[in-house]
Amino acid sequence: MRVLFAGLSEKSHLYTMVPLAWAFVTAGHDVLVAGSPSMTPAVTAAGLVAAPVGSDHALHADMAGSRDSQDADVANWSRLGPGQVDWPTLRERYEISVPWGFARYNEPVMDDMVALARDWRPDLVIRDPLAYAGAVAARVCGAAHARLLWCADVYGQARRTFVELARDVPETERVDPLAEWIDDRARSYGVACDEELLNGQFTIDTLPPSLRPPSALHQLSMRYLPYNGAAVQWDWLREEPKQPRVCVTLGSTNTEAYGGDYVPVDDILRALGGLDIDVVAALMPEQAEQLGDDLPPNVRAVSGIALKTLLPTCSAVVHHGGWGSFSTALVNGVPQLALSTNVADQELRGRSLEKAGAGIFVHHSDVDAGQVLADTRLLLQEPAFAAAARRLRDESAAMPSPHALVAHMERLVADAVSTPRTPAHRPDPCNTPHTRGRRTAPPTTPPGYRAPQSR
Repeated sequence: MRVLFAGLSEKSHLYTMVPLAWAFVTAGHDVLVAGSPSMTPAVTAAGLVAAPVGSDHALHADMAGSRDSQDADVANWSRLGPGQVDWPTLRERYEISVPWGFARYNEPVMDDMVALARDWRPDLVIRDPLAYAGAVAARVCGAAHARLLWCADVYGQARRTFVELARDVPETERVDPLAEWIDDRARSYGVACDEELLNGQFTIDTLPPSLRPPSALHQLSMRYLPYNGAAVQWDWLREEPKQPRVCVTLGSTNTEAYGGDYVPVDDILRALGGLDIDVVAALMPEQAEQLGDDLPPNVRAVSGIALKTLLPTCSAVVHHGGWGSFSTALVNGVPQLALSTNVADQELRGRSLEKAGAGIFVHHSDVDAGQVLADTRLLLQEPAFAAAARRLRDESAAMPSPHALVAHMERLVADAVSTPRTPAHRPDPCNTPHTRGRRTAPPTTPPGYRAPQSR
């Protein structure tokens, strides 16, 4: 098969794709990783073949200019399940997120992504959940289509809620900002929006099932394998810590996208210096430069260390709520203190982890050094946290590896293209008139639809 990975222009999202991409490569398939030009160095550094498409977005500059946007309610997709939101609120969420987020990620790459798919003709497209350009490209070339999650599936859950609630809205008042945008953008390719295009035929989820939000989609479980880019197993990591080790990490997204971090890391490290523990601050160089020169003797600040090499030696981790830090800690059975923002699924994941007993969730606006000290001490002293973290580790370890998933997806793709396809009609909110009009019916089969060819 030919497999096209359609990424989003965020390095942390790309890292989630690398293990599965390599599993397809080692199974003998042709793999391309398509994304905006800025992602090319990270793709090629992973040993994969990059296909630069379109141009880079300017979203990060705007994010850095309005840092409070990460705490805006519109950024939080964690409380949008059935019974948690009304339709006008959810419609407004889409009205803001589509032009200011989804479209800005996808508009610069969509034309070239579709052109690439038409030329290269993949059999399977695996995309970031927000890479709608990849969904359109899959429909244009007739490829099977899956989403690979870097988050709890809050976007799929929100869409399901939107569709269900819209059925009770008068037809003349139904608007669907997400479908309208895709219709307008993809009409020239002969593509119209439907729920299969938005959700994919399959959803690949690396969260243990006990932590996932409810879903009616075709989910494929895959064990999370940490990939952090360049990694070195330093000598000191092979030594048994003389006392419990705690990792403090803030990831990279806030520094790279928002221009700085939102928790007082220097104060936190000094507070943790009062405990009889070994503290490792895994920071970016820009973050490390903000620290004072007189850190406590039990605090080690390091840059460029891969969490997959560090967290197996740790008894707890304090982090910013990001997906990579969260998932790497989870598969290593490490109790977590998540100091999260409102962005995407961070609240849902943090509260799910807390409910499972494997960590503590604190919104970053409530963070102070004393609170972090007390919560870290609790994680280390209460055995129930470590026991719950081990249960989640074992649940994750029981999930199929990327290699096993490839064999399963080979069969799914063969079945998808050998079965006559019926139109993926939209549910009521997309098929009925609404205030903006301009609907076109989805094609009976995607343009260029075909079976995979042996190569």
